[in-house]
Amino acid sequence: MTDFSAALATFAAGSVSTTAQARIVTSLSVLDWMAVGRAGASEPVSCIVRDMVLAEGGNAQAHLFGGGAAPLRGAALVNGTISHALDYDDTHFAHIGHPSVAILPAALAVAEWDDRILVDLLEAALVGMETSIRVGLWLGRGHYQAGFHQTATSGAFGAAVAVGRLLGFDKVQMRSVLGLTATRAAGLKAQFGTMGKPYNAGLAASAGVEAAVLVQRGFQPNADALEGTYGFGATHQGAADQSALDGLGDEWLFETVSHKFHACCHGLHAALEAARALDIAEPEVAEIKIKTHPRWMSVCNQLSPTTGLGAKFSYRTVIAMQALGYDTALPGSYTDKVCADPRITSLQDRITVEADENLSETQAHLALLRRDGIRRETTHDLMTPMSLSDREDRVRAKASKLIGTDEADAIWSMLRTGGRARDLAERMAG
Repeated sequence: MTDFSAALATFAAGSVSTTAQARIVTSLSVLDWMAVGRAGASEPVSCIVRDMVLAEGGNAQAHLFGGGAAPLRGAALVNGTISHALDYDDTHFAHIGHPSVAILPAALAVAEWDDRILVDLLEAALVGMETSIRVGLWLGRGHYQAGFHQTATSGAFGAAVAVGRLLGFDKVQMRSVLGLTATRAAGLKAQFGTMGKPYNAGLAASAGVEAAVLVQRGFQPNADALEGTYGFGATHQGAADQSALDGLGDEWLFETVSHKFHACCHGLHAALEAARALDIAEPEVAEIKIKTHPRWMSVCNQLSPTTGLGAKFSYRTVIAMQALGYDTALPGSYTDKVCADPRITSLQDRITVEADENLSETQAHLALLRRDGIRRETTHDLMTPMSLSDREDRVRAKASKLIGTDEADAIWSMLRTGGRARDLAERMAG
């Protein structure tokens, strides 16, 4: 049997041949991460965690979303939590995890502190995010279904690897950092719907920094604690799926990460994209039928929510919002007032949702009956490849809505032309 930790360590510590697409998608994810982090910097959970870390004091080693600076572990905790506060960051559906919010806060904190160039940061982040996906696949869907939050668990391993790469780890040190992270990675789906969910992302980033810095200082853990006896996989419902290594080093799974273009539960996005393709507008709608994978029926099918948060988990509400011209890309569109809009409630009554086991988790089917009797329907799959130009246009447009066009363009220019990680961190702080 292949030694999973050894294979990961060899990949993480060695030279890598990245593709142009992987590099561009990584840069787009950094832009996306910075935009959602800055937009979420004043959320209640953001203020609580940032205030706690700033009150502790210590060396100002890395900048924070919303201002201030903190030691590396604290900065990773704050920035991971804040960037997931709006739940508007990227998702990889292979293991259902959010890579950027776990890996980028750890990598940027260390890259800023060590005064690294952006090329180094982006490569380390890409290797870390790829590692998180591979660990997530190795753990398997049973790990997630048992109640573990993959963003927090597999994300911690990716964060540790990204930091280790910036610190120049060899494969022995990389294996050690994977083993040490195994005793720190944690996060439960029980926190979903509370401040604990974004905090899980912060925990992953912080744990990755801590484990890597300890190994750099000579800490010697059980290097087999990821997959060994009583290891992380064995004690966390891991499937130990060795196919997770397929193509490692040649194929970059991170290229297929899904960016959110609507500020609501990702389970709703395929339906919203299908509605976008049909160009649904309320005056024409007689009836809309939505079919989705059964797992989403208990996640984001609130029938008649009365709060803005509830609206983010309601097929009927978000499709009605889109048909009525609300901008579903803006977090501010989801309000209690919107839920009470009589036009919304009227249109909701013409929208039905049903489960279809023939659809994948990333698909949705919409059938529209117009008032003139014309029927139109389409199926959208979030895993359908998007051209790099289309992806760039949509990520940059989203960032512009969240932080302004000038800021979005400045960050994108920095990422594409190079510079120092320190300059990027200063702009992240706003």
